[in-house]
Amino acid sequence: MGTSRMFRVFVVLGSAFMILLIIIYWDDVGASHLYLHTPVSPGPRIPHHHPPQQRPQTSQTPSFLSDIDAFVNQFLEPGTGEPTDTAPADTSNQSEKAEERYIPRREWKIHLTPVAAELRERQEQRRKLLKEMCANDSLVFPGKNRSFEDIPNKELDHLIVDDRHGIIYCYVPKVACSNWKRIMIVLSESLLIDGVPVRDPMAIDTHLVHNNSLHFTFSKFWKRYGKFSKHLMKVKLKKYTKFLFVRDPFVRLISAYRNKFELPNENFYRRFAQVMLRRYANQPTPPKSVDEAFSMGVHPSFSHFIQYLLDPQTEKEMPFNEHWRQMYRLCHPCQIQYDFVGHLETAEEDGEHLLRLLRVDNVVEFPFPKKNLTASSWEADWFSAIPVKVRRELYKLYEPDFSLFGYQRPDSILND
Repeated sequence: MGTSRMFRVFVVLGSAFMILLIIIYWDDVGASHLYLHTPVSPGPRIPHHHPPQQRPQTSQTPSFLSDIDAFVNQFLEPGTGEPTDTAPADTSNQSEKAEERYIPRREWKIHLTPVAAELRERQEQRRKLLKEMCANDSLVFPGKNRSFEDIPNKELDHLIVDDRHGIIYCYVPKVACSNWKRIMIVLSESLLIDGVPVRDPMAIDTHLVHNNSLHFTFSKFWKRYGKFSKHLMKVKLKKYTKFLFVRDPFVRLISAYRNKFELPNENFYRRFAQVMLRRYANQPTPPKSVDEAFSMGVHPSFSHFIQYLLDPQTEKEMPFNEHWRQMYRLCHPCQIQYDFVGHLETAEEDGEHLLRLLRVDNVVEFPFPKKNLTASSWEADWFSAIPVKVRRELYKLYEPDFSLFGYQRPDSILND
């Protein structure tokens, strides 16, 4: 009896010691080996049987044990991403079509030609400016001096994590975020069709791009990791490559207005346009639907939109919608030290540079939009009907974004 009890004690102590070693290793492992939430060897997937029309699938939420796959990566064949002794796959119940289409994940190969010196200098200057502005006491804005631990969980929902490649992307709506989200879906292999990860970013429908279940964000850490969430976030922030893309703040506002209020959008009409029409357009009973409103030629003007942004009642009712919320409020640049700051105005060069930096430029290309974008040269026309006093008030509201991200004060429309 004593021997059996002693054996059980040793088993328990041994198990506890192994778990402790795994936790220590997990905390110290580098981003290039930390493939959390991802099978170590993907292998051909077993497809579900669907109706004739293909249905996209999302990867199943992994168990806690799958989160320590990083511990096993040390046993992988260098440069392949596959175990040294791969057991033959059981293909008895697998679709031959899916097996032919699936390509096992490999370590990413990168172009060896050097990045242009001016691109490296551009990033150095943008990161330096962020650091200087965050330390400059003359630039004051809400939340500037709080710590990362003080940021509410609900404000971390724009930070998308890809543990396969050690990437964190803070997306800013109206700054090419749809296509960067497509890139993140492809890299994380979070979207499957017939058991096969989607490889072409442009094959992902727009309604899926913004499907929250396809993106693992910091705001989801609490549900999965509980009290360890903030610690894991800080580990990933330290080890992963963090990037965001920004845009001239006023041009971004014009783009948001054009997209959400000049085009029929039932959700935005009911949530925001009706409010603007009642408050600022002297329409106490605006049309009930967006189709009815557009058939009557009714929608809020750009002036009404600006009034809505400056109205103190707006933020009392709810925080700004993400499409016009200030970029610093979405991405917390004074709490998170970003490794790469892209500008939409230099998106093509910055996008190519970033993919090289992430070492995925031979795997995926950024799908630059072919349609015309809202341009900064349009600002004078758009603001021509806005009183100068109102323009200056709007600038004060978005001044932190101008200063932090290196956009010049638009004197041409503020000093008329």
